[in-house]
Order: sequence, then C-alpha cells, then structure tokens
Amino acid sequence: MNKTNKKRKEIIFMAENNFEIEEELAPLGDYNREGFRMELNKVSWYNRKSRYDIRPWNKDHSLCKKGVTLSTEEFENLRDFLKK
Repeated sequence: MNKTNKKRKEIIFMAENNFEIEEELAPLGDYNREGFRMELNKVSWYNRKSRYDIRPWNKDHSLCKKGVTLSTEEFENLRDFLKK
C-alpha cells in the first residue's frame, strides 16, 4: 500500500444530545494507544428506542468509532449462537 492509499481512520464526533448511553454493560477489551476501548452498551441514538451497541469509545464517551447496533432479538440470537 502506498502513501496515497492509506486507510482513513474513522472517528465520529458526537454532537450534543445525539445519543444517550442508558446502560454500560461490558468492556470488551482494554484501551488502545489511541485511547479507545470496545464496549457493549445499551444506547439510544437520536431519541429512539435503545439498542445493544458494540463500538469503540473513548474514556469519557465523547468520541466513538464505527460500530454495530443490534435489536434485542438480534442480540439474543447472537448470544445464543456464541453459547453453542
């Protein structure tokens, strides 16, 4: 890969009232050298119903990177699959 094709780092800068972390469920790792840690939380985005959310967050939850949100049914299906 040459210098002109470097992968861009994606960081989401959170505007006020974009989200509310309703429940911090589990850290999924340690903080990396950039200051982010993968976490499982219940998050309400844009005042919608909260969903399970897996993504890297900084320590004060003011910045996050791209992640995935799951409905309760999707989360339970994933949990059940991982238990097998």
